[in-house]
Amino acid sequence: MSSPTTKCPYPAGEYAPVAWPLSRRGDVVPAECGQLRAASPIARVKTLTGDDAWLVTSHALARQVLDDGTHFSLRETAAEGRPRQYALTIPPEAVNTMGNVNSAGLHQEVLRAFGPRSGPASAEWMRERAHELIDGMVAEGAPVDLRQRFAEPYAAVMVSEVLGLPHEDGCRLMAGLDLGFVTSPEAFDGCTANWDKDFAYVLRRVRGDHASRRGLIRRLCELRDDPDRDGADLTDEMIAAVVTSLFGAGAMSTYVFLLHAVLTLVRHPEAMERLRARPELMPRAVEELMRCTLSIGDGLPRIALADVRVGEVDVRAGELVLVCVEGANFDPEAFEDPERFDIDRSPNPHLSFGSGPHFCPASAISRVHAGEALTALLDRLPKLRLALPADQLVWRTGNIKRVPERLHVLW
Repeated sequence: MSSPTTKCPYPAGEYAPVAWPLSRRGDVVPAECGQLRAASPIARVKTLTGDDAWLVTSHALARQVLDDGTHFSLRETAAEGRPRQYALTIPPEAVNTMGNVNSAGLHQEVLRAFGPRSGPASAEWMRERAHELIDGMVAEGAPVDLRQRFAEPYAAVMVSEVLGLPHEDGCRLMAGLDLGFVTSPEAFDGCTANWDKDFAYVLRRVRGDHASRRGLIRRLCELRDDPDRDGADLTDEMIAAVVTSLFGAGAMSTYVFLLHAVLTLVRHPEAMERLRARPELMPRAVEELMRCTLSIGDGLPRIALADVRVGEVDVRAGELVLVCVEGANFDPEAFEDPERFDIDRSPNPHLSFGSGPHFCPASAISRVHAGEALTALLDRLPKLRLALPADQLVWRTGNIKRVPERLHVLW
């Protein structure tokens, strides 16, 4: 099904009547998504920095922008003088990790590292880690903060294993991770301090003893040193930047999704019971959870490289376009009864991993790790539930992700 091509009632110079960014609450779809999608699936908004941007809320137009690597660029969002959704508080090289990977010819290596496979970070390995963490929760006794006791350490150890970082260091890196995802109208003193610290740590690992290297770090170092490959474009600094970026993006996305998934499941106890009885349905449930969870809070940014038509709007070269994922994932033109949580939904063309040239390289392993973690939680904690009403949750502000500060649970 295609999205309606409603003419934009908010032309250049006029702005959609919404406050951007949208609500930071992650358990309620912002009403503005549906209102804008119906009235104007691409509309003008003011960003946090006061810049102009086009906000896309329909599934069809979101796919057009994300799939079109010719007319739209992620790399350019970090370039000097471009309009921004918020101030650049991380180094430009962290913005375009996959672009740097692609330019160095490393795309397949990253996909291979984050692909489901036997050995380290396999489904069996992740299942063991999940049960170890649940053992600790049970020994501690309810209530526990699922974020601190399960989601964050599970994410840290999984991504560390793939990248080749010591597990204990992954947990340390996780401690300051939120600082790298701050949104602000302007850069501030120390805004890159956590990145600088983590980058320096990873660079030491890259330059360390060969015998101690493993995972993706080892593979990238082997390619750098391969005499049969022109490795001039693959420096220690590039490897460290790629690994640091992948850790941040992978660990953050992993733990935030798990919190959202549990929050969704406990609000649908009939689905929880069905998944306990039929765990083979978990892969489909994960897809639906990825569609309907609201972790992406600020839109996926792209800069137009040339004049291009998007729906009924002429986007000019140099303009900023923001893809509102929650708008696209709840578009009734793409999903029947989108407000319903339906683990049998098929097809399910959600855009939670993005689309096109910057499609998330960890999508395969993310599906596996999510299924293993959620299956373990439902199996071991049959009465899993929130320790306080959902409307009492505190949602973090000033962050790229919608994430609850804590998620205390009982069982």
